[in-house]
Amino acid sequence: MPAILLDSLFNPWDEIQRHQSAHLQSGHYGATASFVGTMRDFNIETSVSHMVLEHYPAMTQHFLDNLCQQGNEKFALDDCLIIHRFGDIYPDEPIVLTVAWSAHRAQAFDACRFLMEELKKRAPFWKKEITENGERWVHNDL
Repeated sequence: MPAILLDSLFNPWDEIQRHQSAHLQSGHYGATASFVGTMRDFNIETSVSHMVLEHYPAMTQHFLDNLCQQGNEKFALDDCLIIHRFGDIYPDEPIVLTVAWSAHRAQAFDACRFLMEELKKRAPFWKKEITENGERWVHNDL
């Protein structure tokens, strides 16, 4: 299943259920691990009103699809899912969802962490925060 890029709000729990129902064989997997990254209202000791995530669509889609494939292969998953927002994002809104389904919990936990860490380190997104002091571009190491 390819990763999903969205420019609108989504409900992570609905997306997990929808994906399970549409793409996974009932009773085949024994573990589901998920991570939801949510927009904070602060960063580097400064209030943040919202942020803008920019990306180059073809490059980002290719990266996320490959990352899903790597996760599936490396951890022998039944499936994985990545949903990532772009555009204007406000505090308390989900930014990213990673989910891993496998026969056993260790693979699901490890895969979910792998997906998120790779996203944070290497995904081709550019993040601009809107703060009380103006706008600033943020690097992936924050």
